[in-house]
Order: sequence, then C-alpha cells, then structure tokens
Amino acid sequence: MLRLHDYRFSGNGYKVRLLLSLLGLTFERIEYDIDRGETRTPDFLRLNPNGRIPVLELEDGRALAESNAILAYLAEGTRFLPADRFERALVLHWLFFEQHSHEPNIATLRYWITHRLIDDERRPLVDGKRRWGYAALDVMEHHLEARRYFVGERYSIADIALYAYTHVAEEGEFDLARYAAIRRWLARVAAEPGHIPITKG
Repeated sequence: MLRLHDYRFSGNGYKVRLLLSLLGLTFERIEYDIDRGETRTPDFLRLNPNGRIPVLELEDGRALAESNAILAYLAEGTRFLPADRFERALVLHWLFFEQHSHEPNIATLRYWITHRLIDDERRPLVDGKRRWGYAALDVMEHHLEARRYFVGERYSIADIALYAYTHVAEEGEFDLARYAAIRRWLARVAAEPGHIPITKG
C-alpha cells in the first residue's frame, strides 16, 4: 500500500491527498508534527534528507518527495496529466509557477499568521511576501478570466497544485474578494467528484 508521510495543515500535503482521493487510491497516512521537529529525526531524514513533508512511500519501498513531483508521478497515464506534449509543458509551467511565485509568499504568510510566528525577524519580510503573493494572484486571475481551468480547459494537476494554497489564502490575510475569476475556479475545483477538504483524507 502507498504510504503518505504528511502534515494535515500543509497545503503541499493536501495536494497529494486530494489527487489520491480523485484517483480513488487507497493509502496509509502518517502524520508528523512539523512544529515539534518530527521531520528532522534520523528515520524521517532517511526518507527525505531535506526534512520536509510530503513524502510518498511506494509499495516497493522507494520514496518520492516534493509535492509537485508526487503529483506528476501519480497523474501519469490519467486524465489529470495531458497526453499532448505542449499541454504537458504548460502543466509544468504552472507547477513551477506555484512553487516559485505562489507558495513561497501565500503559503508562508498563512503559516506565519496561523502559527503566530511573526516576530521581529519576520516582520520586515511581511510586506514583500504580501506584495508578491498578490502579484501571483493577479497572474492567475488574468489567466482564468477566459478559461475554466489552467490548461486545456480540463482539470489537471496544475489546478490541484494551485488550489491547495489559494483556497486558504484568506488564512494568510489575502483578500480574494476582488478575484472573481479565481473564486469561480475555486468553486469548480471544489465541485469535482472525489474532492475532499484540506482537513480530510
């Protein structure tokens, strides 16, 4: 059986749980408390030397880290990863965008705020994180104004990757009220058969 090493609060872990649910795959979920350093133990570091969740442990014992790499692995040969070469590259485009422009800003502020971690060291970084987080949302809004989904008008792992932290962006004090296209897209994703909330799975 697949084993998912996870932290329920994490949007990166949620991406994988969501795709596993959409695919109807059975898995065992192992919870870690990252605030208590449980991903820094020797046992966990053997799975992922980077000391981060999620990690997907395959039936043969191999382990795969990095949420978007896990999405690509699980989506291979399914409707969630296009067969067309150019559309696959577009999916990768959005996966890279999510990790470079979106997650480091929106997810980071969400984590700092919900865990009350904004101290004297982090406070000077907040305005920049917020500015770049809104810049990422602006890019998404413009793209979705004429589209239902991010690639090929079909639900794909590009949508899953971006949904994970966008749908909880308000927990990081990002105001989604002005993003009508994003809000319509969020509703479409949440209505997909097999969808689960971030607190499930």
